Amino acid sequence: MKVKQSIPKELRYSVRDFNNEFPNDDSCLEYIKEQRWPNGVTHCRKCNEQRKHYRVGNRTAYACDHCGNHIYPLAGTIFEKSSTSLKTWFYAMYLMGSTRCGISAKQIQRETGVTYKTAWRIFKQVRSLLSDGDLQLEGPTVEIDETYVGGRRKGKHGRPMRGDKVKTPVIAIVQRKGKVIAKAIPDTTGASILPLIRDHVVPGSVIYTDEFAPYQAIPQLKTSDGGALNFRHKTISHSDGVYVRGDIHTNSVEGFWMLVKTGIRGVYHSVSTKFLQTYLDEYCFRFNRRHNGNLQFRSILERASRKAS
Repeated sequence: MKVKQSIPKELRYSVRDFNNEFPNDDSCLEYIKEQRWPNGVTHCRKCNEQRKHYRVGNRTAYACDHCGNHIYPLAGTIFEKSSTSLKTWFYAMYLMGSTRCGISAKQIQRETGVTYKTAWRIFKQVRSLLSDGDLQLEGPTVEIDETYVGGRRKGKHGRPMRGDKVKTPVIAIVQRKGKVIAKAIPDTTGASILPLIRDHVVPGSVIYTDEFAPYQAIPQLKTSDGGALNFRHKTISHSDGVYVRGDIHTNSVEGFWMLVKTGIRGVYHSVSTKFLQTYLDEYCFRFNRRHNGNLQFRSILERASRKAS
């Protein structure tokens, strides 16, 4: 019996496809060059005009066909001055884009033979590309929820008190059937939460939250010049054991938190406050492109080239 594939054919990209497209470092270098300078044509500083450039031997340089001036496709990218094989970099990005809950540096160490330090640095560099920056959710309905990431507080349950040093508060804003933004914040006061809502949610949106006190000020939010944002705020009382009331719920954002917490607990085991935001960016990046199948790998490669350009 032939099992039906859950991923549409046009969105499939297997390890076999990866190895066929990128069999060695030369093919990876050629791909980066084409992303930055299609057909090798770019501005030559010495000739001061557009020129065709060709590969220089086994080096990672391309030379102008007129004056011989060199350009370097890896300059300004996360690959610059790295002694690690380009194919290893690409394979790590492929795995990062093919999993739902993340992949650990130890797994890359086992699969590629690099040291743990090298594998960790690869992922650190790749995560630095994955932030969606000042993404604004298009609405018209969004859900907001906060959670806490970090170690266990022995004998204590519920929300940490202000000044807690064990757990780090994070907040997520999810557009229903759309994208997500997640940010690590210093505390869960209105001063930390409300500006994020004002910056990332379209005016006039319907906002669903739980009964947490700082959210009660959402209807009064205004723009920086004093204009009304016209948010409509609806709450669900989790403390009363109610989680769904008609279309009022926060199940979408809680589903996202499940992915994040499952990944951190099962794959990474622990994440420091210093690097937590980059891990959140990674999960947001995958969630926002969840309909792309295994082609998320392409999106990561485009980020690497675009940052250099």
